[in-house]
Amino acid sequence: MKSIKHTFFYSHKPEIVWDYLTKSDLMAEWLMPNDFKPIVGNEFQFRAKPMPNFNFDGIIYCKVLELVPNKKLVYTWKGGPNSGKTTLDSTVMWTLMPKDKGTELLLEHNGFATDEAMLQIFSVMDTGWLQNIKKIANLLN
Repeated sequence: MKSIKHTFFYSHKPEIVWDYLTKSDLMAEWLMPNDFKPIVGNEFQFRAKPMPNFNFDGIIYCKVLELVPNKKLVYTWKGGPNSGKTTLDSTVMWTLMPKDKGTELLLEHNGFATDEAMLQIFSVMDTGWLQNIKKIANLLN
């Protein structure tokens, strides 16, 4: 299995960065429209542009697994119907650490198989996460 890992630094307190990871309207500004609620066990969806060539309907199915306010957020990330060309059953983990009067944010997205189709998805998502998370910095300023 492969994992996406990125570390970012924001010159803002963890509480401020946390809001961009847990408030549905703020998440929609940098990631995707969603119905997220910061409650362990809550099932929610992200809505993206459908990609018919990957048999992806544009819906990412998620469930909050762990939540430690201002420190850690973990949720499942599932996309692609089981009968389709691609099925992604993975986990996203955000870890926030106070550092240098700001916040170090670690993203770990785990669970990518190593078959050719999944490696393409991995590459697209790796780039996508980088682009999207940089949007948080712009929104904070």
